[in-house]
Amino acid sequence: MKLLNKWSAVALMAAVAATSFYAPTASAHGEKSQAAFMRMRTIHWYDLKWSKEVVKVNDTVEVTGKFHVFEGWPETVDAPENAFLNIGIPGPVFIRKASYIGGQLVPRSVRLEIGKTYDFKVVLKARRPGDWHVHTMMNVKGGGPIIGPGKWLTIEGSMADFKNPITTLTGATIDLENYNLENTYFWHTLWYVFGLAWIVYWIRRPVFLPRFLMVNAGRADELVSGADKKIGMVFAAATVLIVIFAMSAANGKYPITIPLQAGTMRGIKPAVDEKSAVSIKVEDATYRVPGRAMRMKLTMTNNGNAAVRLGEFYTASVRFLDSDVYKDTSGYPEDLLAEDGLSVSDNSPLAPGETRTVEVTAADAAWEVYRLADIIYDPDSRFAGLLFFFDAAGNRTISQVDAPLIPSFM
Repeated sequence: MKLLNKWSAVALMAAVAATSFYAPTASAHGEKSQAAFMRMRTIHWYDLKWSKEVVKVNDTVEVTGKFHVFEGWPETVDAPENAFLNIGIPGPVFIRKASYIGGQLVPRSVRLEIGKTYDFKVVLKARRPGDWHVHTMMNVKGGGPIIGPGKWLTIEGSMADFKNPITTLTGATIDLENYNLENTYFWHTLWYVFGLAWIVYWIRRPVFLPRFLMVNAGRADELVSGADKKIGMVFAAATVLIVIFAMSAANGKYPITIPLQAGTMRGIKPAVDEKSAVSIKVEDATYRVPGRAMRMKLTMTNNGNAAVRLGEFYTASVRFLDSDVYKDTSGYPEDLLAEDGLSVSDNSPLAPGETRTVEVTAADAAWEVYRLADIIYDPDSRFAGLLFFFDAAGNRTISQVDAPLIPSFM
């Protein structure tokens, strides 16, 4: 029995060690688990383009497009007064070379205005070979990361060839990929050994049960001897001396330094927002659970100078299209594109000055696949999105919708 218990313990330790050293590669980022209202009512990303789908190590990729800060921003999420334009990737498979909003370089947090639309561009440099899911993302203080559409990109080549050279403010050229790597290894090893020595000192004698019994017996004061206190003082003094020496050496070697820049950039210029030519009133909206379809009853008024037709409904990165009006040629992710998911009861051209009430249906498995249907179980069951109208010349006007959503289980 003792032998069996011994081998059982060995097997258990081996299993724990195996799980500790094995970490499978993450390929996507759990955007489906983000609350539906967050994806629908915060940041609307559109006109997105990924400049390349297959690149080699050291090549660059540009992610460009627009994002609209939705007017119906939820009360439970802090306003985007401190927001950071980011990219969602599974680790440093790309490095971000530059980010721009409204044509302005934004290396740190910015203040965004609710109701405004912004142009953006992010420049990425390929680092690690593989197939990676690359998302747009906006980090908002008090709101967390708001995930946008993601597309699979392929990096070819060898990571050993990756270079990341920069020129410092003092004129020196360094490669950030391996700069001062030996020094990093040295300090990690030093503190690891230092901490291990401290642990070994205390566990060289019985630790758990004997000490527990001594505490219960009222002899807790005997657990720490005079020698233990002296050793503790030696470790504390050594820690302080090492820190002082290391700081002095670093200041001597690098006399010119500047602090990390952490302020919030204001005055970011939004894109020119033209007033929508089509005004929308949502009479009612329902989501039919068995059919995975949302139906909206809309009253539309064309205040423009040209007849238009409804070609697209966008919500939470999913695009529902009427292929008779508009076909996407941008290479948008297929799993987020319902090419024939939009139908309108009367989608004949809406003439200038005309008002029409229609039923619009957005139907696709994406409602369930991307867990957008969860909105009907939210305490504030509202949907939101953008409607894209097109005239005969291909010109576009955008209207937003924001209304309660009633579930239907029939």
